[in-house]
This record gives sequence, C-alpha cells and structure tokens, in this order.
Amino acid sequence: MAEYKGIAVYCEVKDEKMLPIAAEGLGIGRKLADELGQELAAVLVGSNAGNLAQQAIAHGADRAYVVDDPLLKDCQTDAYVSVMEKVIGQITPQVLIMGQTDSGRDLAPRLAFRLGVTVTMDCVDLAIDSESKRLLQTKPVYGGNAQAVFTSESNPQMVTIRTKAMTALEPDASRKGDITSIAADLQASDIRTKILDKVVEEVAGIKIEDAEVVVAGGRGIGSAEGFQQLEELAKMLKGAVGASRPPCDNGWLPDTLQVGLTGKIIAPELYFAIAISGSSQHMSGCSGSKTIIAINKDAEANIFRQARFGVVGDWKKVLPAFNEKVKELLAS
Repeated sequence: MAEYKGIAVYCEVKDEKMLPIAAEGLGIGRKLADELGQELAAVLVGSNAGNLAQQAIAHGADRAYVVDDPLLKDCQTDAYVSVMEKVIGQITPQVLIMGQTDSGRDLAPRLAFRLGVTVTMDCVDLAIDSESKRLLQTKPVYGGNAQAVFTSESNPQMVTIRTKAMTALEPDASRKGDITSIAADLQASDIRTKILDKVVEEVAGIKIEDAEVVVAGGRGIGSAEGFQQLEELAKMLKGAVGASRPPCDNGWLPDTLQVGLTGKIIAPELYFAIAISGSSQHMSGCSGSKTIIAINKDAEANIFRQARFGVVGDWKKVLPAFNEKVKELLAS
C-alpha cells in the first residue's frame, strides 16, 4: 500500500503562464507542509510548463513535477485527468490542492472519482488538526450565510480553494528545489474533444476577479445609464464594476460581470453592494470579500447582515455625494 505523504499543489497554467491561484495554493500549501514537517510539491501540466518550474519553487515549493507535452497546450479535461491521475499515483501526496477556477471545477471532481477519493470544493480556509493531523477544510454553505468544516478519511485529501481566499508568498528567486519531469504518455487519439475556435473576451480595465475593489449594482440601479456613476467610483478606486443577476439579465451589463452562484465568485479587499438586496445566490459570489459596504433604501435588506458598513438611503442621493467626497480626498 502506498504511503501518502506531503502536500501537492496543482499549479494551473494558461497561455504558458502560471495563474495567480497557483501562487495562492503554494502559499497555503507551504504553511500546511511546515505544520506537518513534510515537503511541498508543485505539479505543472501543459505545453512548455517546464519553464515555470523555478517560478513555482520561488513561491514556496520544495520540488516541482512537470508534465510538458505539446498535446497539453489547451486544458482539455479528458487528457488532463489522465495525466493528473498518473502523477498523483506516482507522488502519492497526503493533500492535493487545486484552484476553484473554471477548469479546476471541471477537473477536480473527475480526478477525485478516478482516484476513488472525496473532494471539498471552494474552500476559503485550510488548516491541520492538531490531534489527527488531518486537513480541516472550511467552505461556505447555505449560500454563504455560514461556514462548515469538513475532513476526509481518504488519501489524498483533495480540495479546491477559492480565488484570493489564500495569500501567496513573496517570491524568493534564490530558493532551490528539485525538478522532476514525468512523461505524459499521450497520443492525439487519447483526446476525444477538439477545440475548433477560441473567442477571447475583451476586457477594458481590470478583470472583476482580479480587482481589489469591486463596485457592484443590483436591480435597484434601474438602467444601464445608472451604472455610469458606479463606473465613476470604480475608476477612482482603480477597481472594477460588477452586478447581481437582474442587471445582467436585463442587458444593462454583460454576463461576464455577474457576481453570484451562477456568475463570478470573487473575494476583493473592498466590495460595494449598491441597490443589491443580498440574496443567498448573490452572497455566494462575494461573501469572501474582506469588507462589504452596502447602500440600500430598505433597512431590512439582507445585505446589511453581511455588510461591515451600510447606508440606508436612495443610492441616487448617497452615491453622488460619496463620489464627490472620494474626489476631494484623492485630490488632497
């Protein structure tokens, strides 16, 4: 029987670059590995992924396992599941951390099924139990209104982590680590799907999932024109504009800016919820925000239960005054 030991982080690669979620995974992985007194391994899969091994080591990994193959240029789940099954079977980590990204949501459950283990999705905190030495996996439940802690008896203990829920370490270029190449052993016929075309989303400014500040509006904004004032505030704070589902359904903003269970799940430092009631579906997408500021004319709105600061009033009166004060402070 294999001995499961160490922490492994699947470092997601896209366009031959390591995504920020990989550094965040390595950050929490380093902490867990130190608590257990074990090694932290990075797993990189892709085309030219070997060029990123030293970057993963600089972010905290003790060693990097690289599967570099031209057939892995695009993240096609059937190929990636087979490769990851092979890698994890070879390195047998006690814990496997993946990102709660679009591809991570697809890959993690399939890989868990192949390995015959459980997986806890969308974790916002990870820790080691002092007695059992098992992984404590914290994730939002009930639409973000509560958090639950899970453990797993199977190995590897698999989790995905929410973007920005964990803190990446400052990279240290002087760190040294072992780099091991693993053959993909793939044939073109093994990949059952083909990518016929790609449409690149054009985003002006900061992506909502990368923004430190998000100014979001709800149904109460009333029109596409109403979002112009939100855009003004977002621009001043070097942030991005978001929305709950109704504004996107009404075509006031593109669907790519929707925050919620069926949209983007984000965790900015500062989240403005303007004319948003605070339904559980929406809060699932922003409950990880460090600070929530709400403006709503309904004093009983659920958003005030989640917000650190709140203003009861008509956003059409409150926001212009707030914007003017921000301008004044920025000018001083």
